[in-house]
This record gives sequence, structure tokens and C-alpha cells, in this order.
Amino acid sequence: MPHLLAVTALTVAATLALTPTVATPAPLPVPGPGPGPGRAAADKAVAYQATAPYQRHVKGVRAGYKPDQYCVFDRTGGTGALGYPHFNHAYDNSTDPAKPTALYYEDDGRGGKRLVGVQWLVHDRDQNPRTDEDRPSMFGMPFKGPQRGNFPGQPVHYALHLWLWKKNPKGQFATYNPAVTCLPGTTRPQPRPAP
Repeated sequence: MPHLLAVTALTVAATLALTPTVATPAPLPVPGPGPGPGRAAADKAVAYQATAPYQRHVKGVRAGYKPDQYCVFDRTGGTGALGYPHFNHAYDNSTDPAKPTALYYEDDGRGGKRLVGVQWLVHDRDQNPRTDEDRPSMFGMPFKGPQRGNFPGQPVHYALHLWLWKKNPKGQFATYNPAVTCLPGTTRPQPRPAP
């Protein structure tokens, strides 16, 4: 009998050794926003949620967005404007959808300001406007630039505008919005030519 048990044990061991093993399948990755359209939509939702409180102008200012006293319009002969830029330079170089560098407001017709758009601004690594190997992108869109600074001290940079709070007929990522206007007397005076 002990001999029979030994033979049976050997047979079972041999059978198990020859039986192919089936690997337990690895758990599937949890679907989430990737680099495609799903990620862009999720990032836009984050930007909407993060900037919604700034529809109240005072909240944008309290959050560190410093207002420019002048309304900015397209001086190149195009149509449209940006509105009043409000920069928070703590968010320069941010590609976080919740932390835009600038908020853009327009006059609301009642003496207040209405939030219309946002902008992210990233400094060009080599400060050479002829190279662009470090161009960032967000929402599936490449930033525009690199371009020289718009005011003294602003470095060569890339910029991405997003018209979250006012429809832009030229597209959600166009720089200027024809639906935004600057009221007379609200734009930066042009320097007078030297005599």
C-alpha cells in the first residue's frame, strides 16, 4: 500500500508539472483622461471650475490677479479685443488648467467688470524667438509663440488664450475676440511721434 501511495503521488506531481499554467490576468487600467480629447475636456472642466469664482471681479483681484487699467484691443488692424488683463505672475510658466496666468475682463455696461477669458503664459527656455523646441500645449492645442514681451521686463514667451466665459466667433483659442470691445477712452494712449 505505501508503494501504491508513492506511485500515485508521483503521477499527480508529474501531471501537475506537465499541465500548462494559466496566468491570472492583470487588472485592467482604470480609464481616465489621457492625452486625447477626453483629457482636453477634463482640463477645460477644471479651468471652468477654478475660474468660476472670478466672475466676481473682486474675487479675481483678491486671488492675486492685478488689474491693468487699460483695455487691450487688436492694434494690428484686426478686429476684437482681449479686454482688461489681470495678471498673477505667480502662475507664470503654469500649465495647470486651474492656474491661468491671466484673467480677461470686459466692461459689463453697469460700471463693473465681467470675466470673458483666461490665458496661460510660459517663458521660452532659450529666450530666442526663432526656436520653439520647448513649445507647450494644453487642451490639445499648442501655445502660440514664442513672442517678445508685450511690456518692458516681460520675457520671450508662449501664450494660450481660452475664451471660457464669452463665445469667440474666431474660435475658443483665438488671441482676440471680436465679441469683446473696448469702450472709448479705456485703451492705452499711443505714444506721440517725436517732432
